[in-house]
Amino acid sequence: MMKPELFDIVELLSNLPEYQLSIGDRGAIVECLDATHFEVEFSDEQGEMKALCPLDIQQFIVVWQAKTKQWLTTTDKVSLLLERLPEEKQTELLNFARSLYQQAR
Repeated sequence: MMKPELFDIVELLSNLPEYQLSIGDRGAIVECLDATHFEVEFSDEQGEMKALCPLDIQQFIVVWQAKTKQWLTTTDKVSLLLERLPEEKQTELLNFARSLYQQAR
């Protein structure tokens, strides 16, 4: 599992209606509260802060690393999500990927 760090860009994995945030919204880690909890700032298109909220590591994935100044590849993001799924769901996703592979050929 990738350890999130200060200033990494993260993408939500769950809706946060109390903050008007949805799955896929992106924000920046502005504080590391402990090993599994982070303060994340979400901004609008004009750069104005729209929400500042504490998140558990299970609520997001890192999509850009401040340390390397690089975006994660789709493969990296899928791997991060896959790690968090139960074995049954991992198998289901593998079977789905196989069917997509066959369609692409």
